[in-house]
Amino acid sequence: MINRDRIVRTFLDLVAIDSPSGDEDAIAAELERRLRALGLDATQDAAGNVLARRVGRGEPILLSAHMDTVEPGRGIKPVWDGDDIIRSDGTTILGADNKAGCAVILEVIQSAIEDGAETRTIEVAISRGEEVGLLGATKMDYSRITARVAIVIDSGGPPSSIQGQAPYHSTYDIEVHGRSAHAGLEPEKGVPAISIAAEIIVGLPQGRFDAETTGNVGKVQGGLVRNAVPDYALIQGEMRSMVEEKLETLMTNAKKHVDEVAGAHPDARIDAKFGQAYPGYSLTPDDPAVNLLFPVLERLGYRPDPHPVGGGTDGNVFRGHGIASVVIGRGGYNQHTRDEYLVIPEMLQCAAVVEGCVRL
Repeated sequence: MINRDRIVRTFLDLVAIDSPSGDEDAIAAELERRLRALGLDATQDAAGNVLARRVGRGEPILLSAHMDTVEPGRGIKPVWDGDDIIRSDGTTILGADNKAGCAVILEVIQSAIEDGAETRTIEVAISRGEEVGLLGATKMDYSRITARVAIVIDSGGPPSSIQGQAPYHSTYDIEVHGRSAHAGLEPEKGVPAISIAAEIIVGLPQGRFDAETTGNVGKVQGGLVRNAVPDYALIQGEMRSMVEEKLETLMTNAKKHVDEVAGAHPDARIDAKFGQAYPGYSLTPDDPAVNLLFPVLERLGYRPDPHPVGGGTDGNVFRGHGIASVVIGRGGYNQHTRDEYLVIPEMLQCAAVVEGCVRL
């Protein structure tokens, strides 16, 4: 049986361990230790993701969350707001995104052990670097994962809140190599990388194009001092769409524009790298994850609420590796802000739903 006091204590223990993206060693070690204490074969892969396995019966299921948090996420001091809500004290995020997901996984496994319940084979993947581009999931050792269906515990709201559609996502890195010169004495000898970069930027996709498609130039840097013609500039950005063909059109047009600017500046060198960050998806009635999750939700009295979201999760990456994944809520709200809070009854509901998916 899911134990309220224990799962809350686990959550509070986990948020007490600082784990902003890139600084996850301590939380990874603690998660590995806790999973081993529950009898799982738990280790870290080469990317530092925590992977574990508990042998059961029938088709395996992957339970996934991520261990990193956004900043400001150091020295978190949770505060109670009544009996059912835990908030940040307002100086940091709370870390329900996604320490709540980690706590749910640990509680579901411990509850099954205590009850002597028969379960599917449970595989666990707790990733690093999710908040900075799904890095852990991208570099994960998939040779150690046999499950073809996954519950990803990494959305806001109750467990009935399901990410039913997520975008295809592409990124680009464009480097402009010009030639430096003294800006006051001989500017005509220079090839101004920043000016050329500006020409590129105005032709790149930015903003919302329709309900399904967006583009953004997110980072621009270049130059060293104000009195020198800059010889280098970097442009980094992204494009997203729920429809793969729309994203491909944006990519094609962006590449064509960069080529045109390059042709207009033969003295400069422009190196552009475009690539897919992760694939999108839309849940369908015959999806294996839907067939597993939705009956459990309905049996427990919850109405599944699949809806589109504009961002990606580890679930996008898993689907790119042939693992049917569904992303569910775990009771958190206002994530990525100092106003973040966790609704404990909804975290318990999430644990009950995951428990229903793993038990036979």
